[in-house]
Amino acid sequence: MQASRDMGFESPKAPLWARRDAAVLWHGFTQMSCYEDSAPVIVERGAGHYLYDVDGRRYLDAISSLWVTTLGHNDPDLNRAARDQLDRIAHSTLLGNGNTAAVALAEALREAVPVDDARFLFASDGAAAVEQALKIAFQYWRNRSVTGRTAYLALGQAYHGDTVGSLSVGDGGFGTDLFDPLRFPVVRTPGYDDPDWVPKAVAALDRNRRRLAAAVIEPLVQGAAGMLVTNPDKVAAFAEAVRARGVLLICDEVATGFGRTGALFAGDLCGVRPDLMCLGKGITGGYLPLSATAASAQVHEAFLGEDLGPRTFYHGHSYSGNALACAVAARHLQLIEERGVLDRAAAAAEHLGSALAPLAARPGVAEIRRRGLMAGVELAPPPGAARWGRKVCAAAVRAGVLLRPLGDVVVVMPPLTITDDEIDLIAAVLSAAIDEVAEAESDG
Repeated sequence: MQASRDMGFESPKAPLWARRDAAVLWHGFTQMSCYEDSAPVIVERGAGHYLYDVDGRRYLDAISSLWVTTLGHNDPDLNRAARDQLDRIAHSTLLGNGNTAAVALAEALREAVPVDDARFLFASDGAAAVEQALKIAFQYWRNRSVTGRTAYLALGQAYHGDTVGSLSVGDGGFGTDLFDPLRFPVVRTPGYDDPDWVPKAVAALDRNRRRLAAAVIEPLVQGAAGMLVTNPDKVAAFAEAVRARGVLLICDEVATGFGRTGALFAGDLCGVRPDLMCLGKGITGGYLPLSATAASAQVHEAFLGEDLGPRTFYHGHSYSGNALACAVAARHLQLIEERGVLDRAAAAAEHLGSALAPLAARPGVAEIRRRGLMAGVELAPPPGAARWGRKVCAAAVRAGVLLRPLGDVVVVMPPLTITDDEIDLIAAVLSAAIDEVAEAESDG
């Protein structure tokens, strides 16, 4: 299989586009002073599991465009859903009024999510969904006239987004320690890298049960921590301990949702039914920005009262429940079932595990962690070596496979519909990229 086209020649267009880009855009998690020097891929179009740059070079999208694309790019059925909705209306406010697309999506999601009799508050990205959940949990206790429950329990290594609230329940990293003065304190217990994370979390619950509004968890996989994984039984034990102590449970499934872990939601594998659940990333199949906070009936009922009274949740977004995004998201849910995507993804996940397994024995690789189609290859640079994750991913991109590191962990998270041949290509290119960087390091 051809990995790319004309990967070796000097591009006449890419440097120009990168220069135009740097003159007007500010990219997240990117140092703009050296942006052009990093030879960024400037995407012009996509088809299937591939992206095409401004010079027609092809790249296998092995990170699902930062974990959002599920069925590939330019899917004809999702395209049709977007066009059909455009012929009706693109957007109308959900503040005090409704639209048919948002209602239909919420009805479909209610049948899918592991939340009892769920109600949905829409937003545009995962961090906003987490922020909503934190505010809902805080006000829930106020509305029930319970005082003192203002704290949150969160895990070490956690990442929940970049708004101030989501940063607070997250565990820093990625340069965000700068914002520590803005973050509120939380009860922090170990993450999935500690085999005893559950008993330590339960002990913290016992010490703080009367002041906790909620406990926040990424079920099964702490993605941004470098794909740290745990067992479903441990997540279930944690959830049961939270519930037994009368604390609300927030499951952040922004990254793990919509088939990534082997089920539609990680909570399904764990038998967990949270009070609040955060959705995002793959909700529209990677087409449009949309997220949602699902609240159980018990939580929602605490906000019912007189019109504009103190129980009202005074929170909302201009584009909440965007009709265009909701229509695509609803069709995406249908396609997952119609096409048997979860069964195909389960088989692909097993193949991915087999394809990546030989890398574990290679010099320069410390560990491979995987749950479903979420995988992380942790590199082991020699003493004095630096930025191996960046270097390995850059080598892979030059060979036509788009990867992105988390420090020295190379994330592999392909679309749910990835083929076995494409998985083999990802593994082969990654293996060659590690060899290339290791050889350059030894020569240097």
